[in-house]
Amino acid sequence: MTTDLLDPPTEATAPPVEAAPAGPPELVIGPRPAWGLTGLRELWRYRELLFFLAWRDVKVRYKQTVLGLGWAVLQPALLMLAFVGFLSKHAGLSSGDVPYPLFVLCGLVPWTLFATAVTAAANSVLASERLITKVYFPRLAVPFAAAGAAVVDFGVALVMLAAVVAAYGRPVGPQVLLAPVFMALVLLTAVGLGTLLSAAAVAYRDFKYVIPFVVQLGLFATPSVYAVVSFGGGAEWGWANPLTALVQGFRASVLGGPIPWPEVAASAALAAGLFVVGCLYFRKVEDGFADII
Repeated sequence: MTTDLLDPPTEATAPPVEAAPAGPPELVIGPRPAWGLTGLRELWRYRELLFFLAWRDVKVRYKQTVLGLGWAVLQPALLMLAFVGFLSKHAGLSSGDVPYPLFVLCGLVPWTLFATAVTAAANSVLASERLITKVYFPRLAVPFAAAGAAVVDFGVALVMLAAVVAAYGRPVGPQVLLAPVFMALVLLTAVGLGTLLSAAAVAYRDFKYVIPFVVQLGLFATPSVYAVVSFGGGAEWGWANPLTALVQGFRASVLGGPIPWPEVAASAALAAGLFVVGCLYFRKVEDGFADII
């Protein structure tokens, strides 16, 4: 008899069980509140897409152009020359101790940022028809990216403004550090209004024709080429136009002078409210974009 038969039986050793590789996180799709602002959190997860959409808008805007980003300088510069040639001679507007061309340019630079951002954001959803109907992504990225592309133009115009300020020999104090705050509030106002108009333009195509007229009218309703004191105050319409105090604050931060802080605080509240309302309305109606666009 062999020794194998005398040995007690042993249990077979099972091979070790390897742990299953971790898969992608589970995505649960459920109903969201109709008026929820949850799109901002989702938009943050798609921030790279937001950047590339903004960069795409910049490249498309200046594709096959001779001057390229030079148009960002020409737009406020030509407006400045037009207003200086007409208003300074015929309207008799006062700019205090600040040279009138510099005074006007300091108002047109923030206004141009607002006008460009609002116009681009308001028309962005209709211009992205094929993208919206074929691919899923946070729809808020479309108007946000269109408004963000205007920041590139503003950066180029800001360099021109700095050169003009230096050419006039205007001293710049530490108050200039507040200029980015005012520009951020201007951009917040533009994004809120542009997002609201972009959603409304899908259902009501009349907005596509009304927006340029409203933007042109807003140029004269905002003290970008005149001082508020030239019209005996400004409180009558300043509360309804948040850009009134923001443009004044930007000009004062660059050229020096008192900043109207109570009006700036009210304008900041209006800008934040407009941004929230624009996002809420956009989220309310975006589910029907693919059906009616």
